[in-house]
Amino acid sequence: MEGDVVTMSVYLDGPFWVGVLEIVEDGTVRATRFTLGSEPTDPELYEFLRRHGVALLERAASSPPAPSEGREAKRVNPKRAAKLAARARRSTGGRWPAASASNAAATAETRHRDR
Repeated sequence: MEGDVVTMSVYLDGPFWVGVLEIVEDGTVRATRFTLGSEPTDPELYEFLRRHGVALLERAASSPPAPSEGREAKRVNPKRAAKLAARARRSTGGRWPAASASNAAATAETRHRDR
């Protein structure tokens, strides 16, 4: 996994907090989605990853790859990222827009797993 990037995002989806674990490698992204329930604290996330991290990585690695579509973009200044996030939230009526590449990978992984 040299040169690969693994990220975990946590966001509110309806009444539940949801996490997405993404593995970006060789121009593709593989992801898995998991439900956390109520809003997790940092220590709870750490404990969750300690207990389930390996299984999540294996689940994400076994999911079908989706094109990453330029995921290796340069880092954005944190203040700029906050402004962009606030603008995106205002333009969608208060709901956060879904990340297209990670959603496509998570959907494909769910369909693959349900077969």
